[in-house]
Amino acid sequence: MLRRTLPFIALAAVACSQRSPWRSIEPLAPLVPGGAAASSRPSGPAPSPDDAAPPDATTVAHLRGLLIPVGGVDSMRLDDSFDAPRDGGTRTHDAIDIMAPRGTPVLAVSDGRILRLMKSSKGGLTLYAADLESQFVYYYAHLDRYQPKVYSGKPLMRGDTLGFVGTTGNAAKELPHLHFQVMRMPADGKYMNGTPINPYPLLRKTASSQR
Repeated sequence: MLRRTLPFIALAAVACSQRSPWRSIEPLAPLVPGGAAASSRPSGPAPSPDDAAPPDATTVAHLRGLLIPVGGVDSMRLDDSFDAPRDGGTRTHDAIDIMAPRGTPVLAVSDGRILRLMKSSKGGLTLYAADLESQFVYYYAHLDRYQPKVYSGKPLMRGDTLGFVGTTGNAAKELPHLHFQVMRMPADGKYMNGTPINPYPLLRKTASSQR
């Protein structure tokens, strides 16, 4: 299979809808000063790579309608970096990086709501969202900027613009991309610590069906 973005991914590893009242947002967590780290996720207990959830039949049935979260990207431009090593091989990526020009719209993959807008030294400008049933969490990182009128708690429709591709946080400045992660919502509701699910086969299936 031709992987057009493989060289970019290798480098990166070392590196609206307006249906509700708009309001201005403030970052819900302060920007953490200091150097970049290898992970795009905020600090806190991370799931073990062994806990990564495969896309079983129930998950696929629920998530089969996911939209590719970067405007204009098709299946041939996706690369499966979910199991790529990080931190010298002590953990895995647990997400995929979708390469795109800076400023490309980042889109909601499903109907649902925004959980949180956040800044961190690792993920830069990030956004957490959930599906309508709050069974799954979608994490978007390294945004260049948010869509101006998004806010925490905003209802979403599939395809709404959330922000724009960038390199904030620990992303290599010459390689703008979206760090995109899918997680199961934990029973305790602490969505930052959800169990990762590989979005690559789900998005490939979506892209193939849209041809």
